[in-house]
Parts: sequence; C-alpha cells; structure tokens
Amino acid sequence: MNHQFDLDFTISRLGKPRFKSPLELSHVEGDFVSNFIEDGERILCDHSLSFIQPYIREGKEPPSFEAAGPRDKVFFNPTDVRAAIVSCGGLCPGINDVIRGIVLSLNFHYRVHEVYGIQYGYKGLVEASMLSPIHLTPKLVEDITSLGGTYLGSSRGPQSVEEMVDFLVKNRFNLLFTIGGDGTQRGALAISKEIERRKLAISVIGIPKTIDNDIRFIEKSFGFETAFSEGARVLKCAHAEANGAENGIAIVKLMGRQSGFLAATAALASGEANFVLIPEVPFDLDPPYGFLQALEDRILRRKHALVVVAEGAGQNLLAQEGEGEQRKDASGNLKLKDIGVFLKEKVAAHFTSSEIDVSIKYIDPSYIVRSLPSTPSDSMYCQQLAHNAVHAAMSGRTGLVVGYWQSAFTHIPIDAAVSSRKVLDTEGDLWLSVLQSTDQPRRMYNSTKPECEK
Repeated sequence: MNHQFDLDFTISRLGKPRFKSPLELSHVEGDFVSNFIEDGERILCDHSLSFIQPYIREGKEPPSFEAAGPRDKVFFNPTDVRAAIVSCGGLCPGINDVIRGIVLSLNFHYRVHEVYGIQYGYKGLVEASMLSPIHLTPKLVEDITSLGGTYLGSSRGPQSVEEMVDFLVKNRFNLLFTIGGDGTQRGALAISKEIERRKLAISVIGIPKTIDNDIRFIEKSFGFETAFSEGARVLKCAHAEANGAENGIAIVKLMGRQSGFLAATAALASGEANFVLIPEVPFDLDPPYGFLQALEDRILRRKHALVVVAEGAGQNLLAQEGEGEQRKDASGNLKLKDIGVFLKEKVAAHFTSSEIDVSIKYIDPSYIVRSLPSTPSDSMYCQQLAHNAVHAAMSGRTGLVVGYWQSAFTHIPIDAAVSSRKVLDTEGDLWLSVLQSTDQPRRMYNSTKPECEK
C-alpha cells in the first residue's frame, strides 16, 4: 500500500453553516444550472487502479481530498463580513489576478463589500508597522491584472502571531486570504491555530504561490505556466547566442531552490536545451563522467551547447569549494550559493585547460520571469483559485489552501500542504522527456559509469 498520502486531510470548520447561500445554483443534474458542491464530494489522491486496489481489498476508503466549490449554506452572514487579503514572499505572475478574483467574487457573488488589502505582507498585519489596510473595490482592482508583481506589496520575515491576530480582531476582519508560498502558509497555519486557541470565528484560507511549483498535493501552482513560458522564450534566445558562435556555450539559470520543475519544463518547452541540471539529480564536474567532460564532448561534436541550471542544483559542489556556512533569509530559507556564476567559471577554466576556445554567455532572467503579468491561461486559473478560496471561506472552512489535483479544485489542510516540498520525480515521465529531448547522459557522476554515453 502506498503511504505517501498517510496524512489527515480533514478540513477544519468554524461551525455549522447557518445562512442560505446568495448564489442561485442548483442540486439538479441536467437543468442547465451549475450545481452546488455536496459536502461529501471527494477527489481521490491517486486514481490509478494499482493504488486503489489495496484499499478495496482491506475494505478501506482510499485517501482523498475534499472537493472545492460553492456550498448551498454559508457560515457567515455576508452583511457582517470584513475580509483581508495579504500577499507575502517573492513575486510571481498572477498575484494581482488572484487579488482581483477575490475582490470580485466577494462583491458580486456574496455581496461582501468590506474587502481590504494588507500592505507589504505580514508586516502590514502588525499595528506597529503603521501600514493602513487599503479598501479594495471592484473599480480599484479593475486593471491590476495588466501589472506584474503585487498591487499590495510584499515582504518576507516572521511577525508576532499574537500581534497579527490582535490586528485582525481590532479591525473586525473575519476572513483572511493569504497569498504566498510554503513560508507564508506556515504563517497562515500559525495564525489559524492562534485563532482557534482564542475561540474566534475567523476563517484563514491560503492560495499557494510559488514559481518553483513545489507545494505538496498541488499539481500546478499559479504563475508557473507564465514562468516556464517566459523561461522557454529566454532559452530560445540563449540557443541563438550559443549557435551564433563557434564553440558557443550559453548557460541559463532559472529558479528552483529544491525542485527542478521550472528548469525542466522550460527546457522541454523550448526544445533547444542540451543539458538540464536540477537539484534532484546529483552531478560531478570533473572527468571521466562528470558534466564538464560531457559538455566538452558535445562541443567537439556539435560546436555549440545550451545549459539550463536550476538555482538549487549543485549546491554540494559549491560547499566543497569552502565558501562558508550558508545563512538563512528572512523567510527562513537557506541562502543559496550562485550556481550559475560558479558553473560559468568552472566551464571557462575547463576549456582553457583543454586548450579549446569557447564563447560563453551567462544569462540569469530570474527577476524578469517572476515579475511578469500572467498569461491568459494562468489568469483564468488564478480566477478559479480565487473563486474557490472565497467559497471555502464563506462556508466557514479554515486552515486550508485551495489546490488543484486530478483535474479538480480541492481543499488541502495547510499542515498537509507544508509537510514537505514537492520534488520532480526523476523516474517519472517529465524527467524522461527532458532526457530524451536533451540527449544528455542519464548520469553525470563518477561513482558509476553512465548508462547512456553520447
């Protein structure tokens, strides 16, 4: 039996829903009216037969997530609702789409007009910051989706949980929407637990954000499609630079602290990459089977190469260089060493020692990729996440993030979503496709001879 889903997926609620939903939906199939979601509706964690059969044999229900969507009864009286929206952490395409989607859904679906934006992340939830919430109206957010970044501003770093809950109480907020990555959602979890300890009726709903696409139990984070699409465009340009010179080498660093989804997907989408280096796959530099030897073989054979490296790849190699102890940033993440610059220097030194003239171009588009407005497809996805977040909050659910799994929107307890990071399956379809597209060696380390030599 597969134990990767051995977590409690029960969703917390503030109490029994007391009010009829203002949404005029249906419970009847075939009447051309969208239906409310029944509370018992579940989405299987894995719908493959091999996963489900052991549970059937033991007479157990397979693990599943609660389905997201509008309910026919809501916990909050819309006239009493004051909602707050906060965005935290690094920038990501689509944040403004989510903000706009929440504001419009609250206003037009539930007739909630007291919606406020918290300035500069969790810092704005502490009274001492002197940052006043912004009243967000449909008119005010009308055009913010054309902008990159976040209309509300953002910040990193922990704030006092007690002070943040005090701020919510003082300002009479009973809905809090948190837009951010795992650090933000850990903060949201702490806020929801403090709210529970005080026995307050405040709903905390997360909309997970990360370019790295590394939130557990979520197939695709918002902004990821925009990011890898722009990444693919950059790789096309980098390929032109490499191909335009004899022995041209282009090295492109993309985001991906612990997960190589962005680097792998952008490389596959561009179709031009010759090497993709990600955190999940270790590699050596030196001959006989390390990356530098594989790159030299490629240059001698084809006269150009495009290398894509995720920011978290090869950190063990930098540590071996004795660059000192890693520190943490304000969000508690380890500050990574710059693998891109390191790789450029190592490549240059290797080809100098091999007496092979090369032309190296190094490109780091990270801050461009993350600050773009979202693509139409991503924008649509952001709105759907926003709508489902509002439905969850109004129904009195709390301590959850809205996700997407098995082609359905879901509710995931925050503690399950942040229990570990999602990483790329190096024995799965995506990585196989990358290897087949690049034709890079399956292994580039010296302890075992590679299975596939170019």
